[in-house]
Amino acid sequence: MAALQHTGDGVALTQNKPVIVPLAEERRRFQRVRVNLLGRYMLADRREFPCQVVNMSPGGMALIAPEAGAEGERVIAYIDHLGRLEGQIARIYQNGFAMTVSATVRKRDKLAAQLTWIANRHILNLPEDRRHGRIVPRNPTTRLVLPNGVNVTALIIDLSLSGAAIKTDARPAIGMLVTLGNVQGRVVRHLDDGFAVEFTRLQHPDFLEESISGG
Repeated sequence: MAALQHTGDGVALTQNKPVIVPLAEERRRFQRVRVNLLGRYMLADRREFPCQVVNMSPGGMALIAPEAGAEGERVIAYIDHLGRLEGQIARIYQNGFAMTVSATVRKRDKLAAQLTWIANRHILNLPEDRRHGRIVPRNPTTRLVLPNGVNVTALIIDLSLSGAAIKTDARPAIGMLVTLGNVQGRVVRHLDDGFAVEFTRLQHPDFLEESISGG
């Protein structure tokens, strides 16, 4: 099974200070994995565009993207399953660019675990539509982004690795895409006091509640 690990070289990192690792050093320190993750990114001039991440490590990622800024330019990306990532453009390609990822040690460790999960799902033979046991989260409050881009606060009735039931006055149509915290899902049915969502991708069990709450 694919795994991500630090190799032990490089300077010591503080626990709470974000660091940006040069791309050449990042390639030596982290193993990159092939992924297929959708998201959006914002350049320094605040223009936003959709993107697709095609390979990634905890220290950097390569994106297929319609527009690229200048090398060294600050970029903020919101990637499916991974949430908000910030860094700088390191290289520009014909159809996208590579960027570093600025993160604390804790955030890098979390990214490593998430990427290992994503890389190994096919080996674990976990189907996207398998039904999982549901739980009631410790923090049931979540940020819900509706199809029209409006943000509202909602309550999670229960959730699993593949979906959630949401208590809210909002009634997006069945089949519409919504976002709960950092996780995208599709409305599959209406409830008396809300609706049910099936996530577009199976979630990592260690980070399920944190991802749904937007952490």
